[in-house]
Amino acid sequence: MYCVLRTRSSQCFLTIQSMCIVLLLLWTSGKVSAGLNYGEALTKSLLYFEAQRSGKLPSDQRVQWRGDSAPGDGSDVHIDLSGGYYDAGDNMKFGFPLAFTTTMLAWGSVEMASQLHAHNEHQNVLVALKWATDYLIKAHPEPNVLYGQVGDAKLDHACWMRPEDINTSHPRPSYRIDAQHPGADLAAETAAAMAAASLAFAPSDAAYAKTLISHAKDLFEFGKNHPGVYHNSITNAAGFYPSSGHEDELLWAAAWLHRATGDQMYLDYLTHASNSGGVRSAFSWDDKFVGAQILAAKLVFEGKVKNEGKMAEYKTMAEQFICNCAQKGYSNVKRTPGGLLWFLPWENLQYTATASFVLSSYSKYLEAAQASVQCPNGVLQASDLLGLARAQVDYILGSNPKSMSYMVGFGTNYPNRAHHRGASIVSVKKDPKLKACNEGWNPWYNTHEPNPNVLVGAIVGGPDANDVYQDERSDFQHNEPDTVTVAPFVGVFAAIA
Repeated sequence: MYCVLRTRSSQCFLTIQSMCIVLLLLWTSGKVSAGLNYGEALTKSLLYFEAQRSGKLPSDQRVQWRGDSAPGDGSDVHIDLSGGYYDAGDNMKFGFPLAFTTTMLAWGSVEMASQLHAHNEHQNVLVALKWATDYLIKAHPEPNVLYGQVGDAKLDHACWMRPEDINTSHPRPSYRIDAQHPGADLAAETAAAMAAASLAFAPSDAAYAKTLISHAKDLFEFGKNHPGVYHNSITNAAGFYPSSGHEDELLWAAAWLHRATGDQMYLDYLTHASNSGGVRSAFSWDDKFVGAQILAAKLVFEGKVKNEGKMAEYKTMAEQFICNCAQKGYSNVKRTPGGLLWFLPWENLQYTATASFVLSSYSKYLEAAQASVQCPNGVLQASDLLGLARAQVDYILGSNPKSMSYMVGFGTNYPNRAHHRGASIVSVKKDPKLKACNEGWNPWYNTHEPNPNVLVGAIVGGPDANDVYQDERSDFQHNEPDTVTVAPFVGVFAAIA
């Protein structure tokens, strides 16, 4: 950035020069960044959730190309399982990533409440959150019963069709876990979602928050008393969202239940856990250890627990993950040549999203405690963490080697062919005629034309390790958006806006 000043008035010269100095200072401090509008990104990220809605749409639906869909979900088991969110570019409702999406939306709502209010988006976050929690409440009809999936994933992925057409062409089976078919990871993640959401709703709807806490407590006990991974019970999910274990979800749920209730029993669970997770390489829908470690560290910063024993261990592990993200650790996260934190080859931006959220939240904790992070290769201040999160957002919104926004509808150069069934087929509002299972492949999937519907706010999987990205509908590894990516970014956008 530079200023060119040509004026005959020395007074005017000094005034403009002063303004330029201020702008340069703001630029270098990160307050002005590549002309990117973070508030716009925040608003659009919430519109994405409206495009992912399943069930009967409300009268205030803003994404107008969508229509009602899958109203009969749960009819096979005589339970209303309508609502919730479709997972990604498919028409599936996978409970495991949906619960994580819900927890991250809730965390952002609670942690960044003041910033969300300042941008008039706090209510929209609660609306997005409630669309998820209303569904999760219905999916938990008994203490030890939780419906964790709607739709046959293999059948669904064999079709290319709008969500508005799905119930007419093939059945939508409902899958559950129970005492005989356990899934401690799914139960505990849903408990975490309910507990975190209760904190978000408590100031405005105490009765709803109380309902959520009741479900969270039951689900935590269900998970704790019936160990095992959910995909052994819901085998249809195994090829799509397999779980690596349940210990992390139980820690994560205990941390949220303690934050929501203050009950000592949940803190005891954290302090007596045999596995703190160690230093993790990523934070995701499958691995919640970093999240639990961060929440434990918050308790230390606030003086609610002593920095010793297991709690000190959690804090140390959390900070080593942060040091690695900031390139000051023992095992630094890889970065692309353009500066993007790069974790794994499949939809990498989901991991960049959660890491950026961790950095944004921890920055707040450090600032409040007037503390810093001592890394093996340097010291990190609160401003360093927020600056790194901002740099990741800048990359995603267009400050990258391709000068491309990876958020659909943001800027002028963004993905036009996201791997997304609903966005890629003509809207039911324009053409209500049924498009059956196989009718979407031609002409909608197998065309190089842009999607007819703009999936505003969606964030695709992102580039590869060398900043390479092709906007191809068939490249679901890099071009499929999902809810688990956008949910953490809601909080990040709010933090830096």
